[in-house]
Amino acid sequence: MSEQKFIEIEVLRYKPESDEAPHSEVYKVPFTDDMSVLQGAQYIKDNFDGSLTYRWSCRMAICGSCGMMINGVPKLSCETFIRDYYPNRITIEALAHFPIEKDLVVDLSGFIEKLESVQPYIIPAEKRSLDQGEYIQTPAQVQDYMQFTSCINCTLCYAACPQFGLNPDFIGPGAMALLHRYNMDSRDGGAEQRMELVASEEGVFNCSAVGYCSEVCPKHVDPANAVNINKTNAAKDYFLRFLSPKGGAK
Repeated sequence: MSEQKFIEIEVLRYKPESDEAPHSEVYKVPFTDDMSVLQGAQYIKDNFDGSLTYRWSCRMAICGSCGMMINGVPKLSCETFIRDYYPNRITIEALAHFPIEKDLVVDLSGFIEKLESVQPYIIPAEKRSLDQGEYIQTPAQVQDYMQFTSCINCTLCYAACPQFGLNPDFIGPGAMALLHRYNMDSRDGGAEQRMELVASEEGVFNCSAVGYCSEVCPKHVDPANAVNINKTNAAKDYFLRFLSPKGGAK
């Protein structure tokens, strides 16, 4: 049998009822090559401190719950493997730029408000009665927005976004990718309504085009591209207002 391997995992801990500020604690964890960082956190909870608090659900990179800062990089802990860091220490912290509720759990209420603000549903371009049947799309029309449907709301892009770190009111990459998904849908007619948010003080022009949000996206949604496209759309809309009373939005 091979010798048991151990790795040190440094965890950011914060208990709001007793701690004045977050602090780190280090645990020596046995592991096998198929163990994820999430399983390392579970081992700590099961064997060292049952009060360790973090979010997780599917363990399959689908739910988006288990995002953490792993050695300073926003990642899903369920698809990040301990073996890739051995023999060095792993540091896991709560996602950057969000208020910490406890340990590795952050307050996502502001993010949820941003998602709701983009009107993330189809606003029909043409109203149809039920007896007229469904809205028909071609495969090419579906492909126009398909990439932006893959977002799992893991908020890694927000933890990577320096502008969101400086200005928490910034609409941010994830919400903008969701907005773009509906604007690109041929069945939707709400782009003009959403343009007010796109061009607002909290909108796309806050983005400094770092692009790190797309680098860390586990589903390759490319939120930076959604932001950049909407910068162009907002600029076109502004100038077209001088030519058309209805503006330039779709």
